[in-house]
Amino acid sequence: MSGQRGKGREPSRRAPARTPKPGAARAPKRPTRSAPAARPASAPEPAALQGPFRLGAIPGATPGKWIDTWQERMPRNPLELVPLAVAGQTEALRRGDVDAAIVRLPIPTEGLHVIALYEERPVVMCARDSHLTAVDELSAADLEGEVLITPVDDVLSFAAPATVAPRFAPPETTEEAIAVVAAGVGIVVVPMSLARLHQRKDVAVRPLVDGPVSRVALAWDAERTDPLIDTFVGIVRGRSARSSRS
Repeated sequence: MSGQRGKGREPSRRAPARTPKPGAARAPKRPTRSAPAARPASAPEPAALQGPFRLGAIPGATPGKWIDTWQERMPRNPLELVPLAVAGQTEALRRGDVDAAIVRLPIPTEGLHVIALYEERPVVMCARDSHLTAVDELSAADLEGEVLITPVDDVLSFAAPATVAPRFAPPETTEEAIAVVAAGVGIVVVPMSLARLHQRKDVAVRPLVDGPVSRVALAWDAERTDPLIDTFVGIVRGRSARSSRS
């Protein structure tokens, strides 16, 4: 045909490229695989309880096994051993000088928790060359005519009718009384632990079979709620580290 081009292949109709409108969100990209997240670190150990734990102890007390157990279970909380005179043991508890105390009974128990621990037998301390050493144990009757020295810090209040009172002022302490005994003057009657505490080569010790016993206890303020006190009480009572308080 004249004036017309021959029919050929029509040009392909492609959709015009769309220009993104301003503010339009782009399609999210395909997420890339990342390394696995690190696991969170284990929770830190709980903070240690406030310490130290202050344990009062009267002369002759033997809390060594309980202190050893405390150090094993409570390594972050030191235990301080505070020496106490028997005459001031109750006041030290009431003032809060110590958290708990190993005391000699009797004590005023109002406002205190008290756990009996053990009893101590009395002994007679005399000069090494005294005739009283001829036997292995003594009774009050064997002390007839002996000068019985009672120090100011005496804890037994022992009195034997057949003994003789000294003609000098009583020594202030048990240690001073034992020094007088070592010089060959009189005898003194004390709990076994005090005899061990103040033992001397020139002084002999014999059990007194019918003398008064000395009772030792653990005491603390009844109004105090303290996990450190609870822990020590549990140790004294023989509870294991995992057992609950009972």
